[in-house]
Amino acid sequence: MSAAETEISGTFKGLKLTNTLTRQKEDFRAIDDGNVRLYVCGPTVYDFAHIGNARPVVVFDVLFRLLRHLYGAEQVTYVRNITDVDDKINARALRDYPDLPLNEAIGKVTKKTADQFHKDIKSLGVLEPTQEPRATQHIGGMVEMIKVLIGKGNAYVAGGEVLFDTASMPDYGGLSKRKLDEQKAGARIAVEEHKKSPGDFVLWKISSDDEPGWDSPWGRGRPGWHIECSVMSEHHLGKVFDIHGGGLDLIFPHHENEIAQSRCAHGTEVMANFWLHNGFLQVEGRKMSKSEGNFFTIQELLETDSFGGRQWPGEVLRLAMLMTNYREPIDFSMRKLEEAENLLAKWPEPIDTDVVPDSEVVELLSDDLNSSAAIQALHALAVEATKNPEKLALYSATASLLGVAPVVADLSGIDETAIQSAVQSRLEALKNKNWAEADRIRDDLSSQGIQLKDSKDSETGERLTTWEVKK
Repeated sequence: MSAAETEISGTFKGLKLTNTLTRQKEDFRAIDDGNVRLYVCGPTVYDFAHIGNARPVVVFDVLFRLLRHLYGAEQVTYVRNITDVDDKINARALRDYPDLPLNEAIGKVTKKTADQFHKDIKSLGVLEPTQEPRATQHIGGMVEMIKVLIGKGNAYVAGGEVLFDTASMPDYGGLSKRKLDEQKAGARIAVEEHKKSPGDFVLWKISSDDEPGWDSPWGRGRPGWHIECSVMSEHHLGKVFDIHGGGLDLIFPHHENEIAQSRCAHGTEVMANFWLHNGFLQVEGRKMSKSEGNFFTIQELLETDSFGGRQWPGEVLRLAMLMTNYREPIDFSMRKLEEAENLLAKWPEPIDTDVVPDSEVVELLSDDLNSSAAIQALHALAVEATKNPEKLALYSATASLLGVAPVVADLSGIDETAIQSAVQSRLEALKNKNWAEADRIRDDLSSQGIQLKDSKDSETGERLTTWEVKK
């Protein structure tokens, strides 16, 4: 595809986005208004997604919703991949299913993890992407792209691997602004003997007999991580597309290497016209890590009492993330979750409507996804709607644009009298310090989908318990 074939013909619809390529906020124009194309790196399915993984999923879901509003739902193609071939997956399969053949064990790990991911993000109100390709579905395309790169002199075979030759691309490092000569001789990075340069990265690696592998001209093996996204995005979106997104941690090396592979293979000036990256997430002011004891999966937050001694509804988690602008670091804290929960408690139940969202909120989101300001404007609409039913449709349409609204539990088939009786029995058990009985009642209610929340009367100090149906 020549540069001329990718000239931008789209009209400006008021959307401005901060482009990591230029480090500037720019007017967004699609290559083709009839097919606006967005690619976002999805999960590597070796373990349940943590709350940091949830942030890009939510952020780019808002962008997807906004693009659909601006261009029309049928005119936007959103691709979010699943990486289901990776050495971390192999290691997890060997750990969890040591008695199974590796391929069968890998299948169990990836299915369990991908299923949980889909369940988790559905609870966060995330729309399904237009396409969700898996890396294992595109091995043939990866082999073909690697052949092209070798033929053009951008890749070489050495040490049982196919490697990308970073020195063959004069402007390598344009996204991260890293200079190639900083990674040459004298760099602190150790250079493997078979590499021409420390920055050269793997396109294909040979698999042992007990590792997953596919036939290729270089032997039975498996792809490197970066080549996967280059091939999947090209297959579904073309050689040059509009927007590529992901977390800040992916700028280097993943996105930088995607650009190198794709541009060199296709002979294009860019891979995507806009690159968007969301900021990091901390938990209570600290970097999230298992060693710090502040590492939480989405599933844990939704279904266990791991954070703050209670479960958190998906709509609260989503709103809490959108209350901070996507490019800024976010402190995921009890205070922020409680603030989001208190806001949602003041908002009315939305209704189905075909009215257009509030123009002020659309304008705020169109200014580089200013979700924090958009949430404030939505709250004002919610307050108006509680006073004036005529505003309910406008509020509902606007909440839908952001994907945030209180979820009202379905109480049909629920025996409220029996539940309240069980709650009172638990309170009596707690009063009598019969902790085992209190836990039994709580667990029994939880198995029925009933979530309890304990508190104290601010004046009397008496223990209070409320209940709700888990979403």
